[in-house]
Amino acid sequence: MPVRVVALKIQEWVGRLGRIWVEGQVAQVGGRGQTLFLTLRDPVADVSLSVTCGRAIADGIREGERVVVHAKPDFYVTRGTLSLVATEIRAVGVGELLARIERLKVLLGQEGLFAPDRKRPLPFLPGTVGLVTGRASAAERDVLENARRRWPAVRFQVENVAVQGHLAVEQCIGAVQRLDGKVDVIVIARGGGSVEDLLPFSDEALLRAVAACRTPVVSAIGHEPDSPLLDLVADVRCSTPTDAGKRVVPDVREEAQRITMLRDRARRVVYTGVDREQQRLHQVTSRPVLAQPHVLVSDRRRDVDALRDRASRCTTALLDRAQQDLDHTLARVVALSPQATLDRGYAVVQTTDGAVVRDAARVAPGDRLRVRLAEGELHVTND
Repeated sequence: MPVRVVALKIQEWVGRLGRIWVEGQVAQVGGRGQTLFLTLRDPVADVSLSVTCGRAIADGIREGERVVVHAKPDFYVTRGTLSLVATEIRAVGVGELLARIERLKVLLGQEGLFAPDRKRPLPFLPGTVGLVTGRASAAERDVLENARRRWPAVRFQVENVAVQGHLAVEQCIGAVQRLDGKVDVIVIARGGGSVEDLLPFSDEALLRAVAACRTPVVSAIGHEPDSPLLDLVADVRCSTPTDAGKRVVPDVREEAQRITMLRDRARRVVYTGVDREQQRLHQVTSRPVLAQPHVLVSDRRRDVDALRDRASRCTTALLDRAQQDLDHTLARVVALSPQATLDRGYAVVQTTDGAVVRDAARVAPGDRLRVRLAEGELHVTND
């Protein structure tokens, strides 16, 4: 088919499409005469459409404003372009924006993006701080000056982006992704503004990008009353950029004072411990066993001498008692011995086999007998 036939077929097909409400952000406004040409851009994706309308319909519409357009698609055959022919354009009011933010807040809250247990603590002393902010803005100056005033050696990697308008979300997401994993903490800072100005920091795409970061993120958007959804997703929320500059780094003077205090405390603890141990050592060395070690040996020597004398006396007494018992027993034995009887002049008559003769009738004539005397014995024959 020739190009004209294809173009006419496309125009015919597009012409059958109905009207539709389209939401977007006005990226550009231009035109001549009574016709205006708008570029309607998606605030999240890099997608845009051309809108054609009368000047009266777009009266008061400014670049960067969120709008909804009631339009019909139209294909311009001569140039082969698709555009929307608008019959009505409405600016999205603050109330509608707040309602949408509230619905998004409920959705993300149900998914757990605001849960406290997913919040990560900030590093005590970050080596490098990533700063996402507007170029040469007051927020950038506040963060840098306050942080360097507290810790002069802090290093920053600054990513200058658009902080309002249709490019803000895309540029902020790109900056966060570039800094993630390369710095120790990321600070997203912007000064105060209207609800429309702060709208990019409640954008779902930016919120999910921040939630996916491995690096802790600090939100410092606007002033104390401002509360974009980024404050809920970030790991730490600061009321102002100035507050963020104070939160990301410690105060060198405070830390020096703390070190001095801890050093003094450690010195007191050490001195107290040494004094206590010295007193304990003095108490131990003042005891007689250490002050005069020979006393212990002398005491034990006296004890040994006393025990030896006692043992000697006991042994002597036992021997004397045993000797007396032996003498008494010997006296009794001597008294009861036949020898005593012999010593008094008596004699003992025995047969040759040693039997004592008590009856003369039992000795036959001619029997040999032995007569024991006090000294010696006689051998006789019975007549």
